Amino acid sequence: MTPLSDLTEYFSACKADVDEALETLLPSAPGCPSTIAKAMHYSVTAGGKRFRPVLTLAAADAIDSTSAMGSSRALALPFACAIELIHTYSLVHDDLPAMDNDTLRRGRPTAHVIFGDGLAILSGDGLLTEAFTIMAKTGSREDAEAMGRRLRAIGAVAEAAGAAGMVGGQAIDLEASGLNKQLASGPTTQLDADALLDMHERKTGALIKAAAVSGAIIAGGSDAAVNAIRIYAQNLGLAFQIVDDILDVEGAAPDLGKTAGKDAAAGKPTYPSLYGVEASRNHAAEAANRARDALRETGLESRLTQIVDWVVSRTR
Repeated sequence: MTPLSDLTEYFSACKADVDEALETLLPSAPGCPSTIAKAMHYSVTAGGKRFRPVLTLAAADAIDSTSAMGSSRALALPFACAIELIHTYSLVHDDLPAMDNDTLRRGRPTAHVIFGDGLAILSGDGLLTEAFTIMAKTGSREDAEAMGRRLRAIGAVAEAAGAAGMVGGQAIDLEASGLNKQLASGPTTQLDADALLDMHERKTGALIKAAAVSGAIIAGGSDAAVNAIRIYAQNLGLAFQIVDDILDVEGAAPDLGKTAGKDAAAGKPTYPSLYGVEASRNHAAEAANRARDALRETGLESRLTQIVDWVVSRTR
């Protein structure tokens, strides 16, 4: 079995665990109105790679492999689910007419197309807040040390989802692509290399980093191990977004599950628009190598390194 085929089996098993848990964790009537529950379920169950929650579980598993504490999967799984809810909320809002105005996501119509703008916005709000409800729930036997780890992990996720992370990155994207029509007072902002990197690290990289870091923290990783995974995931997130930029140029909608060519059509700043496709591939490869290097002396390599290989070789 090749490393990537082995990873495919691991992805499938983790995805099944996450999907099963999400079915029990998502709110439903009569606990909340059926309309909002339906809209939330629609976006979460639309499919997707589940890359971020798998990364949370893989980071926890990597810590477990070097620890005598035993499996932390039961502790990490709620965080994995919460990460997926936050990611899905960001997609629902990103697709809105006021943002990217996209009509296709994960191979089917976007939430605002099915439910209207208002309910789509509310479903995203619901997913975001439900994520923190899930992460905050504690076990009956959680001691002070475990509670401390939980709070650190929640803090990492909150920072990634907020103005310093995803929200800030989206704001930069809106301004740079001229989509912020209400506040735009002049020409679009031209991003240089440093500003483009900053946008990608906030908009995409922050949640990917938080996915891995929260898994490492909740599993009881040492400061050194958590820091290594933080550096790994920061570079992994950059590689992931650069590959996404390239796929928007070269991919087709049926393969991507979303509209292809939207970035160029909207004038969005991307690595291919600044560097060209081939140079962008080199940037992705360099980020992937930095991710691998971060793990090299930690004993955390195998599964996490396979994920790097998958990120740079993916075609969707």
